Amino acid sequence: MEAFSKLTSRTVVLRERNIDTDQIIPARFLTTTERKGLGRYAFNDWRRHADGSLKPGFPFNQAQNEAAQILVAGRNFGCGSSREHAPWALMDLGLRAVISAEIADIFRSNALKNGLLPIVLDESVVDALIAQPGIEIHIDVARRELSLPDGSRHVFPLDAFARTCLLEGLDQLGYLLRHAPAITRYEELHHAC
Repeated sequence: MEAFSKLTSRTVVLRERNIDTDQIIPARFLTTTERKGLGRYAFNDWRRHADGSLKPGFPFNQAQNEAAQILVAGRNFGCGSSREHAPWALMDLGLRAVISAEIADIFRSNALKNGLLPIVLDESVVDALIAQPGIEIHIDVARRELSLPDGSRHVFPLDAFARTCLLEGLDQLGYLLRHAPAITRYEELHHAC
């Protein structure tokens, strides 16, 4: 996993509320455990016509949003069934953070395990961001802070373990393996006979 400490990026906005994991990546694309390439299926049913051609009006199909790494979405993002493919698809699409007034717990957990930062902010702040697609936002993971162009700063919740893993580029297994020598020493000292 790539370390994530700071990010400055323009936003891409999906105003919809209750964007579930089947909208993020439809179930018919869950035939792989490979992360690479899933971005082309992200929001597939919203991004493409039935013949597979792109819908020019969809935000992720617009040239000005190609490099955007921050998604701002309506309340209750990532609801629905648990699927780790959802954050995989978003990251393969180029995203590093998702901002919403509410993010489903299972999606949030899966996102953090894979290096995608879910940021929950007050609904009035999110509504203001939704009203200004394409603004540049700065995220500081260590400070758990988001800075806006107007100079305002907003602290977001992020537990210490997730923060450490993001800053050090570790998943849960990597974190445990980093402590393998100490675990081995403990087991040797406390070996039950």
